[in-house]
Amino acid sequence: MLHQPNSLQLRYSESLDKLSSKSLEHRTAGVDEVGRGALFGPVVAAAVVIPDGTAATFLESAGVTDSKALSAEKRTRLAVEIRALTNFGVGLATAYEVDRINILQASLLAMRRAIFRLSPLPDKCLIDGNQPIRDLSIEQETVVKGDRSVLAIAAASILAKVWRDELIVRLDRQYPGYDLASNKGYGSAKHRAGIARQGICRQHRQSFKSCQKKETGCKLSKTGFRRA
Repeated sequence: MLHQPNSLQLRYSESLDKLSSKSLEHRTAGVDEVGRGALFGPVVAAAVVIPDGTAATFLESAGVTDSKALSAEKRTRLAVEIRALTNFGVGLATAYEVDRINILQASLLAMRRAIFRLSPLPDKCLIDGNQPIRDLSIEQETVVKGDRSVLAIAAASILAKVWRDELIVRLDRQYPGYDLASNKGYGSAKHRAGIARQGICRQHRQSFKSCQKKETGCKLSKTGFRRA
């Protein structure tokens, strides 16, 4: 059963409606990332091409919007529909890459990887935010708060969020003690308590202040974690 568009979608401005419509005239991808603020795990990006107006109408009616405005259950349901109706790619940048090149560059790297997982490649990319992807060989346009206004970007935000959350839940079994299944790698009280108690593990972003030795009194060991 189709759901009615939510109030946020009904408040799209005319200019952003035109931008969304334009993405259907060409092979245009919406691109977004999740996990920038997390202490643990990769940053994940998705790129989504909505093939036609029929798919766009269905996804909009189903309630596709900014992933942050949706419940986990609704995101999971919508992700199934997005995968079925669109051409999509998912890319990530690891915690090691976050530490090596910084979180902004890692986010852009994950976006680039997501774009190049698309087949065929898009003619243009609509990038959420205000930072273009350097040296991208495909035409691109940045859209501030695009996950709230451009359907393809909103769909990408949902796919990236669901993909990353499912990964972190699996990693929770490998790295217990941080309550990762609940906090998804973000700095909750239980996560910080786990770091204080047992130190950081290989999936923690050691360049982030909350994961650094001077803040935690801990250091990484070959086997995973231990106190300093």
